[in-house]
Amino acid sequence: MSGLFLNNGSRCAHRLLLHHLRAPPSGDLSKPSMWHARAYVRSHLLTSKPRKSSLRVSPTVSFLLSGPSASTIAAASSASTSSFLRNGFVGWYLGMIEARPVLTKSLTAAAIFAAADISSQITTLTSPDNLDLVRTLRMAGYGMIILGPSLHFWFNFVARILPKQDMITTLKKMFLGQTTYGPLMTAAFFSVNAVLQGETRGEIFARLKRDMIPTVKRGFMYWPVCDFITFKFVPVLLQPLVCNSFSFLWTIYLTYMASLQKVSIQKN
Repeated sequence: MSGLFLNNGSRCAHRLLLHHLRAPPSGDLSKPSMWHARAYVRSHLLTSKPRKSSLRVSPTVSFLLSGPSASTIAAASSASTSSFLRNGFVGWYLGMIEARPVLTKSLTAAAIFAAADISSQITTLTSPDNLDLVRTLRMAGYGMIILGPSLHFWFNFVARILPKQDMITTLKKMFLGQTTYGPLMTAAFFSVNAVLQGETRGEIFARLKRDMIPTVKRGFMYWPVCDFITFKFVPVLLQPLVCNSFSFLWTIYLTYMASLQKVSIQKN
């Protein structure tokens, strides 16, 4: 009995609800907005598309969800690089090159020659305790007094007579370096080192005759590529620094050749 009553009551309630939604409201029928608003109650719940959420996502969450774009990475990398150039060691070094170019390049050459000589001694000696510090000071002095200033004036001279950086001009600069500056500096290196070791004039000429030609030939196999990169892609202000960087390995070989036993000269 109660079940029949509940069943009939639910049916009556369902019919009343449908009649309420479908029938127009009593009163003024000229105002359709009220009717459309009530009719929309059902259609909105069943057929309308979901509205866009107004929830705002933080930039950090959006970055983690979408992943960094190439432009974001490039901008961050550029900002960090420029900050390092302004505030780091590179910025300080560039400022010193502009303020005191000859002194800065001379000290750089001295440091590279000293490090290269120590590396050369470590690779040839059986024990690091046998390092010849006097020899290292000789190499550092050569870089400080001769090589550093000469690199400064040489690169400025080449840039003045051949200001372009196209392929033909770069090849001309390489040719000048391999035929003039390179052999002259090699001869100066062997001669100065021999003088500092107390060798006589005849012994110096004998050393040059023995060591000069093999060294120049090996230089032809190493320096053209280094000169091409330096003259083609590096500004004049930084060319001595790049050249000194390339000369680290070359200086290891030079210091080894300079440390060879002097040529014995038989007296008549």
